[in-house]
Amino acid sequence: MEAMEDSGSKASGSTTTGNPAYAELRRARRAKIARPVRVRPSEPRDEHFEDLPVSVNASKCGIYFVTRRTNYYKGMRVFVTFPYTSAHDPTNTEYVAEVVRIDAQANGKFGIAVDLKLSVNLSKDTKAGPRA
Repeated sequence: MEAMEDSGSKASGSTTTGNPAYAELRRARRAKIARPVRVRPSEPRDEHFEDLPVSVNASKCGIYFVTRRTNYYKGMRVFVTFPYTSAHDPTNTEYVAEVVRIDAQANGKFGIAVDLKLSVNLSKDTKAGPRA
């Protein structure tokens, strides 16, 4: 997810609460939505796996989910089907995505943020982005 540069933004200094400022990388608002997700590596060099987590939140540009898998790494390209119902559902939409953040959690799980790059099965009349 890309950062937007703005010389007058709060990201260039400290916030009023004393916390260090950070660059906001999100391009769209997130919605808390728990839907099944199917994730598979898209690169042949990565060991094949199929992960079926549930989303924590999503936007039109990305999805955040929690998993126990340790296969993910920052920059990894994956195929993401969201929302996922079954392998034979013709309404599934699959995206090429990139892992942009991995959060280690205290319970041995990992929070994975993926940036949706493009839809693999878009018709010319369909807009990019996940549907709920």
